[in-house]
Amino acid sequence: MGEQKVKTLQGDEVKKIAQSKKRKKVSRGRLCIRSSYNNTIITVTNEQGSPLAWASAGMIGFKGSKKSTPYAAQRTMEELIRAIKEMGMSEVDVIVRGVGTGRESAIRAIGASGISVKTIRDITPTPHGGVRSKKPRRV
Repeated sequence: MGEQKVKTLQGDEVKKIAQSKKRKKVSRGRLCIRSSYNNTIITVTNEQGSPLAWASAGMIGFKGSKKSTPYAAQRTMEELIRAIKEMGMSEVDVIVRGVGTGRESAIRAIGASGISVKTIRDITPTPHGGVRSKKPRRV
């Protein structure tokens, strides 16, 4: 039978693990809301764009077509607001992308939470120009 070796952590290694588990204190950040026809995904980043926390309607517990509802987006935002307040974030810039039904209710949930919203930007991609249309049919 083989002997099992157990590795014990030294003092510096324990400090590194304890430091990585600590939440970073961030006072200002970005809230990116990606709202599609099937789901709403919300990401919190710092001002440089590094993600700090994220949530989606599926992570909260909604399944199937219920993920695309405004209520699911609102509950997702409420869960993420708890994480934001633990980080000490007090003001956010909101970036909205997509055409789903959850975008409005997610923004309303931020306003009701007491976190100040500095800007709201809509960066939904819209086609302009595009491919050449099909030639007319001759009968």
